[in-house]
Amino acid sequence: MFPEHQPTIDLVIPVFNEAGVVEQTHANICKVIDSLPHKFTLYYVDDGSTDDTAKCLAALAEADQRIVVLELARNFGHQAALTAGLDAASGDFVITLDADGQHPPEMILQMIDLFKQDYDIVQAQRIEEGERFSFKKVTSAGFYALINRISGTSVLPGAADFRGMSRQAVEALKSMPEYHRFLRGMISWMGYRSVILPYHETNRLAGKSKYSFGKMFRLAMDAIFSFSLMPLYIGLSAGGMFFCLAALEIVYVLSFWVTGRTSNLAPGWSSLMFVILIVSGILMILLGFIGVYVGYIFQEVKRRPVYLLKRGKK
Repeated sequence: MFPEHQPTIDLVIPVFNEAGVVEQTHANICKVIDSLPHKFTLYYVDDGSTDDTAKCLAALAEADQRIVVLELARNFGHQAALTAGLDAASGDFVITLDADGQHPPEMILQMIDLFKQDYDIVQAQRIEEGERFSFKKVTSAGFYALINRISGTSVLPGAADFRGMSRQAVEALKSMPEYHRFLRGMISWMGYRSVILPYHETNRLAGKSKYSFGKMFRLAMDAIFSFSLMPLYIGLSAGGMFFCLAALEIVYVLSFWVTGRTSNLAPGWSSLMFVILIVSGILMILLGFIGVYVGYIFQEVKRRPVYLLKRGKK
């Protein structure tokens, strides 16, 4: 039996093709939580794995009654898998972490302690000082600098989806059913009392990251187009700039007519074509931005679910 005053803790762990890894991750988590005076429930979300992950999770669930396995119908993506776990979780405090071992389970106790200090969101921030140069590190820094500059929501650099949330914060997040999900921005937007918990990312237990460049790019696009109208403003600004240039060109040509120097006017075919091409390019870019926003709206109004369960908790 657990003391009534102790909050219940849920762990949400998305898994994709981590057979042979998830067992070690679970063992490491158990080393931390087995000695704590809380009731734990572990939600492993199989995001359409194509290896033996489902069998591994089934074996773990049979051996540990605290485990609930949610199996998605296909690979819906990391943000959707996290959403599925958060929808199923019912604990007073919900912690999300990855199954690859890079989010140290030892920090669970610190997160719980901060939650008991009335923080609704305990956000783990990856410390990157001293790490060697990498393409991922540079693009990540550039993305956070961009999203924080163009949106009205501040997203913490180095903030992965390793965090703890109170029941109030989880319920608030569940009330936001948008299809294109950037949870880091959505949670920051809510504005609940938060605290930052720095950590050093550990090495993967095995295998390689499932976050390809394409997936990172799509996540970045979801963040930019979901939290900012800046792309439209860029197109409008470019259009305004060329309008001003066109006005200056008109004044310049009229000056030749006023001074009677029309014979000095050059035919201007090349310059005219240059302006036409530039303006056409700006218009196409602006229409492209509008098209993306319209596409996002189209996907939202269809109201398709973010994920579909193949089996697991309803």
